[in-house]
Amino acid sequence: MKKGSFLRMSQKPPLNFSKMDGLVPAIVQDAATGEVLMLAFMDRQAWESTLKTGEAHFYSRSRRQLWRKGATSGHVQRVKEIYLDCDEDTVLLKVEQVGGAACHTGYRSCFYRRLKDGDWLLVGTRIFDPKEVYGGG
Repeated sequence: MKKGSFLRMSQKPPLNFSKMDGLVPAIVQDAATGEVLMLAFMDRQAWESTLKTGEAHFYSRSRRQLWRKGATSGHVQRVKEIYLDCDEDTVLLKVEQVGGAACHTGYRSCFYRRLKDGDWLLVGTRIFDPKEVYGGG
């Protein structure tokens, strides 16, 4: 197949939700910069909600429920492109990150710490204070 050609598939690729108790990993990447923002999980409902609304939805393993990314903070993720891996059990979402922060701790990316020479370095800048957004003390 030539570069740029495509294989017509069904409108909804057959995601395999059977391997991880009904969940698939979802890697979230900034569509403009390529920066990896986060990793989350989707169940079938989150997948369908994402396709329907164009905004990222995930399954919260800690709360055991569907959540729309940014519902509380306003830092929603507008999906620009979706990729499916070869095993049909992982998705890559390329998004526009509204508000600048993907991480619930207030950082742009959930990957704001880097291991260098045996020490963890803070490599991100906090965009918002989570106490102000989510409450708590």
